[in-house]
Amino acid sequence: MSFQSAAVEALKADPATASLHRSLEVYYGDPERDAAMDAFYARFVRPGDLVFDIGSHVGDHIGSFRRLGARVIAVEPQPLCLRALRAIYADDDQVTLVAAACGAQPGRIGFLVNSANPTVSTASSDFVAAAAGAGGWEDQVWDGQIEVPVTTVDALIAEHGTPAFTKIDVEGFEDAVLAGLSRPLPALSFEFTTIGRSVALRCLDRLAALGFGGFDVALGDTKALTLGRWVDAAEMATHLLALPHETNSGDVYCVPATNR
Repeated sequence: MSFQSAAVEALKADPATASLHRSLEVYYGDPERDAAMDAFYARFVRPGDLVFDIGSHVGDHIGSFRRLGARVIAVEPQPLCLRALRAIYADDDQVTLVAAACGAQPGRIGFLVNSANPTVSTASSDFVAAAAGAGGWEDQVWDGQIEVPVTTVDALIAEHGTPAFTKIDVEGFEDAVLAGLSRPLPALSFEFTTIGRSVALRCLDRLAALGFGGFDVALGDTKALTLGRWVDAAEMATHLLALPHETNSGDVYCVPATNR
């Protein structure tokens, strides 16, 4: 058993991390899922690349980026998730943890915690309001609030360098993260939800203004691009608006216009 596997098993057995147990079960220990992730991200990530993982949760994407040979800057504000990340990647000097949220400008922000399901904790009060009464979100309760530091993508670039790929998964705060980016990057992804399509539209507008011109989307937790071609921001916006509510979520992948 690897050190990481042993750390995951120890976390699963620890009552103090009980709210993470389901995520650890889902996101670790499935070789087929790992292989699918690695094959998918290999189109964006090469050995020696730098990757930003913004909204790392329990770090399964970190694992994929590391298997592909990348150095990872993992940004996560939740103390419980950080505890898990520190345990799982304790012996990996190619993973740097940043204990912060990512937003439009540096500072501090209130962060809404879903104790039973930390994966949907968020810095966006609009996201929580949109979830209220929405189909599929009925059992979600944001029952706590903490104050966390905020960094920006620009600040991360200034400190660590320009990433080959940036993953943004921050539960309805993606537009704020992109507001803190002032330059095009080789490739990135941002999560969207069908309860927060307006957030995705603002993300597309921001990315188009930064020079991104190619977009495709993977639905749910699948690692398969739906369209199979790079479309412009307007076509992607139309596609996202037409998705049924039951789609729930997915990730939009973005490349500069010159890379389409």
